[in-house]
Amino acid sequence: MADGNQKIQRKAQSKRAEKALSAAFVRTVTKPGKYTDGHGLFLKVDDTGAKRWVQRIVIRGKRTEIGMGSASLVSLAEASETALQNRKLARAGGDPLQAKRTAQALLTFEEAARKVHKIHEPTWRNKKHAAQFISTLETYTFPRIGKLKVSEVATADVLAVLQPIWLEKPETARRVRQRIGTVMKWAIANGWRTDNPAEAISQALPKQIDTQQHRKALPYDKVPEFLETLKASDAGDFTKLALELVVLTASRSSEVRKAEWSEFDLEQGIWTRPAERMKSKKEHRVPLSPRALEILIEARELCTGEGLVFPGTKIGKPLSDMTLLKLTKALGYDVDVHGFRTSFKTWAQERTNTPRDVSEAALAHVLKDKAEAAYARSDFFEKRRKLMERWASYISSNLGSMARIA
Repeated sequence: MADGNQKIQRKAQSKRAEKALSAAFVRTVTKPGKYTDGHGLFLKVDDTGAKRWVQRIVIRGKRTEIGMGSASLVSLAEASETALQNRKLARAGGDPLQAKRTAQALLTFEEAARKVHKIHEPTWRNKKHAAQFISTLETYTFPRIGKLKVSEVATADVLAVLQPIWLEKPETARRVRQRIGTVMKWAIANGWRTDNPAEAISQALPKQIDTQQHRKALPYDKVPEFLETLKASDAGDFTKLALELVVLTASRSSEVRKAEWSEFDLEQGIWTRPAERMKSKKEHRVPLSPRALEILIEARELCTGEGLVFPGTKIGKPLSDMTLLKLTKALGYDVDVHGFRTSFKTWAQERTNTPRDVSEAALAHVLKDKAEAAYARSDFFEKRRKLMERWASYISSNLGSMARIA
């Protein structure tokens, strides 16, 4: 019986030893000294009255002390739980000190974002895209979650960033969300978190109203009339020729404005655009119709035949995009220069039996389907030559039609 009582007493003493402190004691104690709790945890009270938590623990055979913070900031319950977890980790062969150092060294969201920006910067097509990535985060994200550890950012934090702009600035909000997601994916890859809160908030955000404005395009049957009006205008020769070449080749404005004579083989009727000037970053050949060749010959007669084909008013500088747009508006056509590509595409769809791949290649579009793109080897050059000749023929055969109707 006595043995049984002794066992009960030892068990009670063991329990008291594992949990010797109370929250009230921690709050009121002022006498300097060390006050022990369980799992090697003790409260140290300094002569100044300051109180802090310390855990004495054996890590890989070596006795070590781990500071666990001020008692005014860390409660007894929090310190006890951390001490228990540290002890479990140490008994399993881990190193709580290393884990603590890793947590302290973890980047904030802002630090992680700037690092991701630096890593990706060489892959962006231009400096504007690179600048936009970090500037949108600086404006909308860093003020709210920039100082949080990247591992601590929760869905509620991302929601707080996006909600104020989600409906007011839908396109910007989508880009901010995408960029937050990019940072989170990098954090996941580094083992700092297992989830992406930017993807987890889909159901919490309201449906956006699509306010995207497509570039205004001229109906293809009005294109001949437009070119006739253009030729009759008193605009500068280079401006008129450049705008007509944009229409005839279904090119982007910049591709024509920045074209140089070295890119053209007038004898073969081929315009080879270098990769650095293409949106796809791939070299692109353009077949030139007879009228397109005439335009280039006219342009060559106006200059030396070297450097820029369509120079602007400043030496060494091409025509500006606004020059072509202002002329289009001044002629009475409320459309975008880029919209003439849509005019061409619609004509090809409605007035020809041209395969989609061919008309897309004529526009220098990149296949979005990566698997399909991997097998696409042809640029359909000869088929595109016939298509562009048909487009030029359609325009020329309808020139003056409006005047005849009137």
